[in-house]
Amino acid sequence: MGKVKALKPRNIHRCQACGHVESKWLGRCPACQEWNSLVEEVDAQGNARTSASGIADGHAPIAISEVREIDGADRRSTQIGELDRVLGGGLVAGSLVLLGGDPGVGKSTLLLQALAGLAQHGRILYATGEESVAQTAMRARRIGANDARLSVVAETDVEKILAHATRDPAHPPAILAVDSIQTVYTPLLDSIPGSLAQVRECASRLMQYAKTSGVPTILVGHVTKDGGLAGPKTLEHLVDVVLQLEGDGGPYRVLRAHKNRFGSTQEIGVFEMRGAGMAEVANPSAHLLAERAVGAPGSVVVASADGARPLLVEIQALVAPASAGVGRRTAAGVDSNRVSLLLAVLAQRANCDVLDRDVFVNVAGGLRLAEPAIDLGIVCAIASSARGRAIDAKTIVFGEVGLAGEVRAVPLCEQRLAEAARLGFTRALIPAQNALRIDATARAELGLELVSIDRVVTALGWL
Repeated sequence: MGKVKALKPRNIHRCQACGHVESKWLGRCPACQEWNSLVEEVDAQGNARTSASGIADGHAPIAISEVREIDGADRRSTQIGELDRVLGGGLVAGSLVLLGGDPGVGKSTLLLQALAGLAQHGRILYATGEESVAQTAMRARRIGANDARLSVVAETDVEKILAHATRDPAHPPAILAVDSIQTVYTPLLDSIPGSLAQVRECASRLMQYAKTSGVPTILVGHVTKDGGLAGPKTLEHLVDVVLQLEGDGGPYRVLRAHKNRFGSTQEIGVFEMRGAGMAEVANPSAHLLAERAVGAPGSVVVASADGARPLLVEIQALVAPASAGVGRRTAAGVDSNRVSLLLAVLAQRANCDVLDRDVFVNVAGGLRLAEPAIDLGIVCAIASSARGRAIDAKTIVFGEVGLAGEVRAVPLCEQRLAEAARLGFTRALIPAQNALRIDATARAELGLELVSIDRVVTALGWL
């Protein structure tokens, strides 16, 4: 009987956006239609090896009612209140956290500050694949994170990173951080660092280490041009927490959880980028309204709710004569298509036609708002600018606007109103259905004059 020949490794071309595999290179992926996304790599199926996926502790099955619940004592505080809020109270032992964001938004800065706060729990191991040790140390000194318990290593081989972490089994690190998952690789695979196979395998190895050792592990991830996390979707399934740091050109950053196995995904954290690092904004509503120009036409305060946290934000609008004969639309911080829709509603349902003029809409502070509850604020700001009449400085508005000109109810109405009352506002224009659900006792506690709005034209009559 002849010997069975080993399978010869073959080259394949894998899409870096969706994972689709082709035998030859194509300019466009036939599965996701992404251009120039196919990268050549060696098919790993030809090499038999132990899979790094999954967790097995070797213990016998146990009744779920006998398993001890994770409580506050099991969490490790980062000493950053806004970050702990989004995490659900701190890092849980054995958790795997993925922190993503655009280039330059402050991911590494926030991570270093968090690691300095976590150093009270023991030795920290920070593996960087994007900066040298000297560069990381310089950043740490600048932001006040120069702690002797924070160890830094410039390494991209995941096996060597894990070797550093397990060098002293009796004294493992309190936290392991890897910056970033797209730069590390495993020599078990022939594909390049950052490829789908490498990201999936390295994340699996780090997940195995976190779960078996109980060491919380933080991974920094890149994002694609569409704003999604780079790498396979498996990466988001593997980790316990997915955090995304967002910014829209201004000094403010918003941290939100897209996935959290140990807490709510409805919390957000607000930071301000400064020379000394990321500063917490404990009262973001007051901070965002501090420089508001009172008495200026086109300015209105809306009560937005990002997750479960209400935010009072100023929306500005400017209506000007068309510079090129055709009305131009420019929006910063809001969806420009939504602005065009609201302009059509204003013209057809509220007798305020500015379609032939230039309209500019801006969210002060560089924030980005996406919820429909800001519709009524945008409409009021545009009408105020077009008519040249300022809106009362102590008035807030919120509500969703429909194509028929109706104003629809929004969630978290009482939380929005409570935030407005706390900051000294005296009147609120709110959807009629929301107003019906607030009883007399709640109205008295809020201390606000609540104006019931059922249609856009009614709201403009109060301006």
